[in-house]
Amino acid sequence: MADVTQRVLALLAALQTGRAFSGDELAARLDVSPRTLRRDVDRLRGYGYPVETRPGPGGHYRLTAGAALPPLVLDDDEAVATLLGLATLAATGSAAEGSVDDAATRAYGKVDQYLPKRLRRRAAQLRASLETSPALAPSTSAEDLASLAAAIQHRSVVTFDYAGRQGATTSRRVEPHRQIHHHLRWYLLAWDTQRGDWRVFRIDRITHLRTSTSTYAPRPLPADTALDYLRQGLNRDRERVVLTVHAPLPAVADALRYQEAELAALDEHRTRAVLMLDTWEWLLLSLAFLDADFTVHEPSGFRSACQAFGARLTNCG
Repeated sequence: MADVTQRVLALLAALQTGRAFSGDELAARLDVSPRTLRRDVDRLRGYGYPVETRPGPGGHYRLTAGAALPPLVLDDDEAVATLLGLATLAATGSAAEGSVDDAATRAYGKVDQYLPKRLRRRAAQLRASLETSPALAPSTSAEDLASLAAAIQHRSVVTFDYAGRQGATTSRRVEPHRQIHHHLRWYLLAWDTQRGDWRVFRIDRITHLRTSTSTYAPRPLPADTALDYLRQGLNRDRERVVLTVHAPLPAVADALRYQEAELAALDEHRTRAVLMLDTWEWLLLSLAFLDADFTVHEPSGFRSACQAFGARLTNCG
């Protein structure tokens, strides 16, 4: 019976990923016959798990939403990752009521209820041993994130009030397409129907969000990904900086941890870095604590500024 229980839990863990699995794929994954797989699926249904079956070519098994939330099954590593993820999210923001970080804080203390007994002690040990440094970030409404996700799924037009960078508030009507998490901020990529163009909105600046009954047709994104489009906007007034640092890649990555950099190891002792910066001072500030030579390949203005600054340092005595 213990083997059957372990097998059924493994089946449930696979189905709870949300994927649709073919019968052959699941049978091979669990190392059972198709007949045994069908019996295990029937067992799950008997426990109240709504497993959808689609027979024939292209058929699959999939766990669908039921009337009640079934117990969550996590293996050891998944339980640890869940706690770490909640702790990290809880450390960002101001824990405002209804925010994602507030919800993460509350959920962090409830995980025990959904873990098997063998994992509860390990989870308690992890919580007792873990501290996370707070990160300054605006709190974002969990309800707004969920509402926007539903609107994106159903292609529903939404309206909201939006506070711009200078504080002025305007009313917007948009077709939401993607939500983006980047550098501890949540963004919405949407087609602004009034301006007839793509816009990116900070979700923490959105208030009075309302979903309308109007729907929209899908549009091709203005870039390969929503994140690419966001980066294009953030980097619009910045210059591309290319340099070679005479240090191993891990050391350079640590020195540039607060910069968005593309790094490539040229060999064991040299690293190529590509960044988008608006001032050469940021470059020196990031590299000042790295005891290594570096060469700025582009732009020439950054290279000249660094050389002039080096001359001033030489003459400081």
